[in-house]
Amino acid sequence: MMTKKDYYDQYDNHQNMRDNVKKDKNRLHYHLMPPTGWLNDPNGLCQKDGIYHIYFQYTPYDCNWGIKLWGHYTSTDMVHFKEEEPFLYPDQKEDRDGVYSGSAYVEDGKIYYFYTGNVKLNDRDDYDYINDGREQNTLSFTSEDGMEISRKKLILDNDDYPHNMSKHVRDPKIFKKGKYYYMVLGARTRDSQGCVLLYRSQDLQNFQYYNCITTPQPFGYMWECPDLLEIDGQLFLICCPQGVGQNGYDYANVYQMGYFQLEYDFEQNQYNLGEFKELDRGFDIYAPQSFIDEKGRHILYAWMGIPDASYHNDPTIQYSWQHALTMPRMLIQKDGKIIQQPLVEMKQLRKEKYEMDIDQWNDTSYDDVCYEMDIEFKNQKDFQIQIRDDVFLNYKDHVLTLSLGTSGCGRDQRSVEIKEVRHLDIWSDTSALEIFVNAGQEVFTTRVYSETLSQHLYFHTSHQGKLTYYPLDSYQIEKNEK
Repeated sequence: MMTKKDYYDQYDNHQNMRDNVKKDKNRLHYHLMPPTGWLNDPNGLCQKDGIYHIYFQYTPYDCNWGIKLWGHYTSTDMVHFKEEEPFLYPDQKEDRDGVYSGSAYVEDGKIYYFYTGNVKLNDRDDYDYINDGREQNTLSFTSEDGMEISRKKLILDNDDYPHNMSKHVRDPKIFKKGKYYYMVLGARTRDSQGCVLLYRSQDLQNFQYYNCITTPQPFGYMWECPDLLEIDGQLFLICCPQGVGQNGYDYANVYQMGYFQLEYDFEQNQYNLGEFKELDRGFDIYAPQSFIDEKGRHILYAWMGIPDASYHNDPTIQYSWQHALTMPRMLIQKDGKIIQQPLVEMKQLRKEKYEMDIDQWNDTSYDDVCYEMDIEFKNQKDFQIQIRDDVFLNYKDHVLTLSLGTSGCGRDQRSVEIKEVRHLDIWSDTSALEIFVNAGQEVFTTRVYSETLSQHLYFHTSHQGKLTYYPLDSYQIEKNEK
């Protein structure tokens, strides 16, 4: 357990972590990071009364995996942020080993929160990590302002999940259709098939099991972080399947992040899943969560990290922190596919503007790697772009490949087949890259660690087209100083 009192009792003893973090040149300029320690899944994303609330899985005093709190940032414009004190603590028996991932739903002047309370039963002789060794409790509470919370209430526990489920059931997300609220939970069956459990309620308090969504043939052994959403009348189920083997260029990461197009007759309780499609082709992307803001936009954040990867983040660990969130992305639907684009507010970070023809772009050095480079192609040719000294984006034989050298810390290359590359929007931060291809039809997200922030950019191609370059400013973050 860690109560709010426990957190503050330890705070002064970790001043060295806060001092150490400030020394790191790899701290990001326009991505949200843990103040110290470890960050993973975005949680409880919402907007209420003009204020965006971005919560996240947070281990404040250890930059590796440990007991989880919910960290908290707020913003009114998505470029100026306030670092709030931790929002949610594992402070009772139903969540004693961590307040795991969850979501928020805004209605009638209240924010309704749902999350997984983790309880590890590893003091038992029959401890089994998968099938019998934990409680995965679904808890709920409310808030008027995203700051002060009501008493936590147990909504579902192990006895409320189907008997064929393992004890890996977690990450509740709410979706409303008609008069019903639907809760999706990521799950793993006892015979290791990934699935999503669907529960239904009329009051956001009493939920009844409704269905289990899965593929006819097993597609991984666990589906984490489910998100049921509707964009322009099309339903999608976003999730993170674990245990899916690589297939050519697809599913190259240890765990996957993507979506199914979903047809669902909620009255007849019948569904059909389309083909699974990856949301991002990069190395560092997992646990996405979307929300609808007060403008009606579907906005997505994801964890710029991934569990159990073979590559590492040692350059930041030595400075007492690890991981970040992606930039916020707006989701649109086109021909049954989810398209991701940088949230328009990110344009506020642009400083000077440099425009040129592609053939005018030569080997150029920059002392700052925080930039946006927007490229419009007029013809289709192979190309190579040097983004960092040992980071390249290559397009050849209709395959687009991101390659990293030593700055990748074990990250090597990721590829996608694509008929033609018409547009690139490259966002570079100190230790992160997010590359949007063809207006967001494909995306590459990765961490990268350069020895120096002075880098060479080089464009080798016979393409014709326009290149626009913007140096980028930083987020303005008001720090929480106890």
